Amino acid sequence: MDGLGAQLEVAKYTERLVPSTRFVAVDGVAPIVSEIASFVAPTASVIGDVTIGKNSSVWYGATVRGDVHNISIGEGTSIGDRAVIHVAKIQGDNPTIIGDNVTIGAGAIVHAATIHNACVVGASAQVLDGSVLESNTIVAPGSIVTSGTVCECGFLYAGSPAKKVRELTVEETSSIIESSEDTAELAVLHAIECAKDAQQVQDDFERYEDLNDRDPDYFQPSKKGDFNDLGVLNQGVPGRIFDSTLTHPERFNELAEKEKG
Repeated sequence: MDGLGAQLEVAKYTERLVPSTRFVAVDGVAPIVSEIASFVAPTASVIGDVTIGKNSSVWYGATVRGDVHNISIGEGTSIGDRAVIHVAKIQGDNPTIIGDNVTIGAGAIVHAATIHNACVVGASAQVLDGSVLESNTIVAPGSIVTSGTVCECGFLYAGSPAKKVRELTVEETSSIIESSEDTAELAVLHAIECAKDAQQVQDDFERYEDLNDRDPDYFQPSKKGDFNDLGVLNQGVPGRIFDSTLTHPERFNELAEKEKG
């Protein structure tokens, strides 16, 4: 049908694949991402003069756009899903600087601002041009830190415009670092999954189906690399029994050595 439709077309149309926008250079300046950064999602966009430190993550749908100024993101920092990190050229010529162990919530906007270490910007909150978040500051979800505002160290800010609400408790302060560490660990798992090729994904799917469909009383598949148990009739662990010769148990050792090699 596709071929027939193509023959009937008056003007030929060539369908083009959209290239990945995970990392994009602007005016010859490409993002610099630490080799041991936790994770940059396939659907995230890191554009232009951007530096990202180790153990940091940029999640699904997030945009970090350093096209008219530079953006610096420290270590152990996470940029949440659909968050936008941008800079300003005309109004004040401000870069965006984000320190270590900072959590930027889903859908948040950080525009030409400075965020010091160990801060939290809640989901859908906005931190606007020229504003500064000192260390150990939490901005509540949905709040707007207006241009030029300085949020003092150790306080919770909330509202539109955001105002100082109260001092953070000891538990809240310690949770900032704990949250960033937990997110960095989770990001490693996502990085592993997103790095899989089509064959690995298919293998995972088949294993999942097998796990759900196989009767627990039936032979279970062996774990790759597990050769310590000679298993049924000395033929190896269940799942490898058909890879050996029933009348020659020593065949199992040959198969094991071949698998290891």
